[in-house]
Amino acid sequence: MAIEEQDIRPQPLSRSRAWLRWIGDIVYPPTCPGCGVITARHASFCPTCWRDIRFIERPYCEVLGIPFSYDPGPGMVCAEAIAEPPVFDRLRSVAIHEGPVRHLAHGLKYRDRTDLAPMMALWLQRASDGFVAGCDGIVPVPLHRWRFASRKFNQSAELARHLSRLSGRPFLARTLLRVKNTSRQVGLTERAREVNVRAAFKVAPGHEIDVAGKHIVLVDDVYTTGATVSSAAGALKRAGASEVTVLTFAMVVAGPI
Repeated sequence: MAIEEQDIRPQPLSRSRAWLRWIGDIVYPPTCPGCGVITARHASFCPTCWRDIRFIERPYCEVLGIPFSYDPGPGMVCAEAIAEPPVFDRLRSVAIHEGPVRHLAHGLKYRDRTDLAPMMALWLQRASDGFVAGCDGIVPVPLHRWRFASRKFNQSAELARHLSRLSGRPFLARTLLRVKNTSRQVGLTERAREVNVRAAFKVAPGHEIDVAGKHIVLVDDVYTTGATVSSAAGALKRAGASEVTVLTFAMVVAGPI
């Protein structure tokens, strides 16, 4: 589904809220989330950054969501998914992790820009291919409690929370736990990433009912090698989830597409 810029325009405000927004814009003028230049409204990219965003749209692999360079026909699956079928049922992502999209994801994760999460969640809903609307619950990839204590928020949970508000589907914030305090994945090889997050997740005791026989949407910010979401999805499957759809804001793609 093509994403038009007007899709992220805010709804009309009441007079009092519009007044407060006007005051806020004077103190904190709206800027482009991609490059920081002044824009006409909040949550709006400048024309240059908007042109540089590569949204992931069909044709793509029906399992891994990796975009194809040509249209091989409906229902096609990429070689990676055939050679190593993932533990989850399918993956969908909004855009390629580069340029403005990379800046947006890093802003949320590393610069505490939680104000970006509502816009990003709207794009997640559109990229979900209808699977959010049909799911039984939305689960964020959790942080370990020590990492959460130092960071104060979980970027995946922020995305999942706003996605839940948009879709009306249950936000299962306490269902999945990260029980292993893993190292940061940045800079690790694909094999090292798999080892790092092995047995890192489990469904919280007493929350099995949230998962058993259910279609769960698992939300993360960036898909790189799939090690983290595979480990998390495996925990959900072992707890009885009938389907796990992974939904990420960005996807790292090696090589040209």
